[in-house]
Amino acid sequence: MPQTTPNGSAAVSPPPALPSPGPKPKLQKKQITLKQIAYPFWFGGSASSMAACVTHPLDLVKVRLQLRSGDAPKNMSGTLMHIVRTSGPRGLYDGLTASLLRQMTYSTVRFGVYEDLKRRFTPEGQKPTIPLLIGLSAFSGLLGGVSGNAADVVNVRMQQEATLPTAHKRHYRHGLDGMIKMARTEGLSSWFRGAGPNSMRAALMNASQLASYDTFKVMLMTYTPLGDTTTTHFASSLLAGFVATTICSPVDVIKSRVMSAHTNKSLISFISEIYAKEGVTWMFKGWVPAFLRLGPQTICTFLFLEAHRTAYRRVKGIDE
Repeated sequence: MPQTTPNGSAAVSPPPALPSPGPKPKLQKKQITLKQIAYPFWFGGSASSMAACVTHPLDLVKVRLQLRSGDAPKNMSGTLMHIVRTSGPRGLYDGLTASLLRQMTYSTVRFGVYEDLKRRFTPEGQKPTIPLLIGLSAFSGLLGGVSGNAADVVNVRMQQEATLPTAHKRHYRHGLDGMIKMARTEGLSSWFRGAGPNSMRAALMNASQLASYDTFKVMLMTYTPLGDTTTTHFASSLLAGFVATTICSPVDVIKSRVMSAHTNKSLISFISEIYAKEGVTWMFKGWVPAFLRLGPQTICTFLFLEAHRTAYRRVKGIDE
């Protein structure tokens, strides 16, 4: 029965006290053991070549947007349709041979050197630190950029070929043919045209792509129920692609402009000219198509790479 006060009115009982909130749940940290396995040096180049076959049309659209002039389409879909209308579906794979040649040189070196150095500098069973991953990946990317520069120049030129006036067309039949013609007509120094911004971009790409992939992968394996699975590889590579696109966008634009130019201007002159015409927005020109290309390319590369590794462990009888 409710209690009454001296004047006869019913007393209102105080509401029951709310339970005190408990401590916030913490992320469950798992202990994972990282095995040091010496995979073949060429795995990275093979996986990247497979990925290039899937994503080459997006790479072609990205280059066309970065080098567009006059009344050329200004967006990704318009550029894609313009290529199909003018060159047919096969035009989406213009420069594929040069792209594969680039992956076989650039990506083989950057992945091979990175994995070898990471294995040498990381004690058995321990996680490599983020600064170590960034330093090793930047260094291996620099070496890869230099080794693949000639194929990269040919790749950009073959992708741009259809947009050039007849007088400026180079008529490269394939990647190796382009390298030979460059050496004959422009000298061997043409193989290293744009090597500065290209190597800088390669170092940034490796540092932001490989280092971030390894970091995200270890974090997902440590703090989530996910193990070393395809889901983990997919999520890690998607995040790595976003990071790499944002960091590399300004250098990527400069690289494409320098390699496709018909005049020998200094890097400072190129940047000054671009800034005067387009303002600061030039730094992220083509970011969306770049991400739509680099995101799937990063995902495909690492999924193919992890598939290589899984097959290798099974063949060698190494426990998962």
